[in-house]
Amino acid sequence: MDNKPKNRREFLKKSTLATVGLSSLGAMGFSAKSYANIIGANERMNVAIAGLGRRLGAFFDPISRKESNVHLHTLCDVMQSQRERAAARFSEFIDYTPMLENSILKVIENKEIDVLINATPDHWHAPGTWMAVAAGKHVYVEKPCSHNPREGELLVEFKNKYKKVVQMGNQQRSSYHTIEIIRDIHNGVIGNPYRAVAFYANNRGAVPNQVEQAPPEGLDWELFQGPAPRRKYTHDTWDYNWHWYGWDYGTAETGNNATHELDVARWALQVEFPKHVSVDAGKYHFVDDGWTMYDTMYATFSFDGDKTIVWDGQSRNGYMTYGADRGTIIYGTEGSVFVNRGLYRLFDKGGKLIREEKSRGEEGSTNLGGGGDNTTDHVVNFFEAIRGKQKQNSTIEEGAVSTLLCHLANISYRIAENFDCDPKNGHIKNSKGMALWSRAYEKGWEPKL
Repeated sequence: MDNKPKNRREFLKKSTLATVGLSSLGAMGFSAKSYANIIGANERMNVAIAGLGRRLGAFFDPISRKESNVHLHTLCDVMQSQRERAAARFSEFIDYTPMLENSILKVIENKEIDVLINATPDHWHAPGTWMAVAAGKHVYVEKPCSHNPREGELLVEFKNKYKKVVQMGNQQRSSYHTIEIIRDIHNGVIGNPYRAVAFYANNRGAVPNQVEQAPPEGLDWELFQGPAPRRKYTHDTWDYNWHWYGWDYGTAETGNNATHELDVARWALQVEFPKHVSVDAGKYHFVDDGWTMYDTMYATFSFDGDKTIVWDGQSRNGYMTYGADRGTIIYGTEGSVFVNRGLYRLFDKGGKLIREEKSRGEEGSTNLGGGGDNTTDHVVNFFEAIRGKQKQNSTIEEGAVSTLLCHLANISYRIAENFDCDPKNGHIKNSKGMALWSRAYEKGWEPKL
């Protein structure tokens, strides 16, 4: 064929054009799907993973399975011990040795790498993604896809400019039982769905108070901070506690976990931007420890069409108010649905169980790290979307809107005010709230589209 791609980079470029419906062959009688099948069936992609902490195990299966047809090119982390540990663990699943790299910037610059899996801390999610996209890479970015609302908007703008596939790790979008029940909800199985309650209950313990000290051996603290304003290192910040030590790096428990259930709630109700946000939140447990933000939150999001989403988050009280540690309940005029990562239950209006369907496999709940069938299916869907063989189960546009709900709740807590939003784009109709729409970046790290 005289239009055969001359190299693998050109191949992937054309494959992506087919995915987003931009192939010129459509005018010649080929559907985008047919064109993708012609050029996308057997091309192997080079993948890098940046951020080798607790989510590492989620990627063993989707990368090592033969059908994925990918090559793990590089494992990247700012902590030397994390790189070495990740290489040792991956050696149980693959029969070759990936490169080890300290700097995500070098990964982004490497033209051999086609795909970045971005599992870095929250403050790196959007900047690492948009830099990789601008460098010609497709990106799977863990949740939350952004550190602040403006970054979510920027991700969509970068994706649209560079025509790359970007997908957030909202893996329940690829859960078969969840897809089934959401489809049934949209088809009227519970009448008109009007309210969803998304919830999470965990029993996290005390967090050490921050003590200034030298960074631990093997940690590139400068690169860890990346786009965030510079500060002195405090004990154990790099190892998960960055979630709770202020707003420089983390997005609190709402960004950390509510992203998942709020995404399902929004999907079920078919809503986008709220018109009002109200929050009741505080720190009630281990009040003198190093945890600097709320550990308990009850947030309400009101939407046009008289629809409501509630987030009931308990980080340090494991009481299962709704009979499970996490999940989503959707109320409709003719019935209700309970759904989490493991199953769904459909009830009639009188509360009688009508149908129950369990997941095909296992996926972690409130346990750290994890992986499972949902994540594997979601990553594989991402790979196949790059090749043009599948439609994305969740675009970055969807991920950014769901993540925005988390940011809005956090902003309401931070300014201690409820507020109205523009239901067209989610912008806050409150000057103090809108001041937190973006963030201060370290000089030289400001986003440039």
